[in-house]
Amino acid sequence: MTSDVQREALAVMGEVLTLSPDVRIGQLLAHLGFLGECHLGHGLGDIDDDEFVAVLYRHRAELRARVDYAPGEVPPPSATTSVSGSSISAEIAPALVKA
Repeated sequence: MTSDVQREALAVMGEVLTLSPDVRIGQLLAHLGFLGECHLGHGLGDIDDDEFVAVLYRHRAELRARVDYAPGEVPPPSATTSVSGSSISAEIAPALVKA
């Protein structure tokens, strides 16, 4: 049986793919694995489902930030900066901002 967290992960992954239609699923998984290693210190095989969802939310926020700003326009700074350079607030992915 699929848990609520797993359903949430699949739904957010669908949103991420919609925001980046040129990205193949394998590319997305590789990128999410990189983000998991960078932000959590673990690869995809070692992170919990809730941590994976947090990585997905963070990546979705990065993609939305790119869509929301015109080319050359810089998003306002925030407390956390992603690997790709996009500003992400700590509220978006609290599991990624562990002390």
